[in-house]
Amino acid sequence: MKSKKIPMRKCVACQEMKPKKELLRVVRTPEKEIEIDQKGKKSGRGAYICVDLACLELAKKRKSLERALEVAISEEMYGQLKLEIEKLYGQ
Repeated sequence: MKSKKIPMRKCVACQEMKPKKELLRVVRTPEKEIEIDQKGKKSGRGAYICVDLACLELAKKRKSLERALEVAISEEMYGQLKLEIEKLYGQ
């Protein structure tokens, strides 16, 4: 019996390949809005980041999330990402 293939994605901050389920997806919608994609199904340009505050800080410092999504990201959105990562850490 074949084993199921696990989709891998690369974190925009640390450049590590990890299973898609272990990463947080951030999406730029066709309306140019930035959203956190919980289920990984929203349409638009997506970028993945580790569920780690260090990776979020690194992405903010290097502006790698902004480059991947091709749009400027506000401090408010970084705050939402931080809250989401802290919420996922608690589980």
